Amino acid sequence: MSWDLVVNVVIAGVLTGLVYGLMALGLSVIFGVVRVVNFAHGEMMTIAMYATVMLFAALKLDPFLAVLPVAAAFFAFGYALQAGLINPFITRPEHSQFMLLLAVAIVMVNALLTVFGPDARNVQVDYQLESFELGPILFDRARVYAAGAAVLATAALFAFFRFSLTGKAIRACADNYLGARVAGLDVKRLYALTFGIGSICVAVAGGAMVLLVDVTPALGPYYTLLAFVIVIVGGLGSMPGALLGGILIGVSEALAGLFIAPSAKSMFSFGLLILVLLLRPQGLLGKRP
Repeated sequence: MSWDLVVNVVIAGVLTGLVYGLMALGLSVIFGVVRVVNFAHGEMMTIAMYATVMLFAALKLDPFLAVLPVAAAFFAFGYALQAGLINPFITRPEHSQFMLLLAVAIVMVNALLTVFGPDARNVQVDYQLESFELGPILFDRARVYAAGAAVLATAALFAFFRFSLTGKAIRACADNYLGARVAGLDVKRLYALTFGIGSICVAVAGGAMVLLVDVTPALGPYYTLLAFVIVIVGGLGSMPGALLGGILIGVSEALAGLFIAPSAKSMFSFGLLILVLLLRPQGLLGKRP
């Protein structure tokens, strides 16, 4: 086995991992602010993938253009879901929140099965078969574009939280819930905005991922579990940790597919999770409790 092949596989893993990181970033943002674990996260991403496929099939809209209306719709959906359904459960026990969002996830999966059936669907664009070449190194064009979209969305998210007044207010809610209420912030509205922003991350990641894999309803639970693995490896509530975890999981999956078998990807991912939990339980970039 040549080193050129290994390097190409690692690069593909890094590019895919950036999309994974954006997906997990949405979960990390929601938990870091609202303190609710979104057990329907992967199912929401699957819906975004189907929406992108449908826009491509109906209007021949490139996935990177389709992601704009999909992201807008997902922001509204996430905002309404938090404001109308999840907010009443904020002060309830964690098992109530878990059952609520698990029920939402099951409804989503079965709705997708009812509407689209179990068959896989995809998009076919010209640049999926093209690559950038740098000597013996090949950069799959679709993965490069998907990773670029993930990086741009991540940069926009970081800038929003650091520089905008709304972003600073959301960070204040995350740091001190009671202090934010005393200061007069509309915490429920900011929580709903946060859930909407996390949903945008899911929508953009889904629009990018549809170029890399075929979409089926069964992907929802898998991506939910994968997002949990990523945020735990990177550090629950840490935005940089979500990106780092996504890259590590993407590379580990790529190497597992190369050296063992594609079916061994999950074994490597969960092996990495076990290793991190043993050596650094708070995650690679997480803070100690």
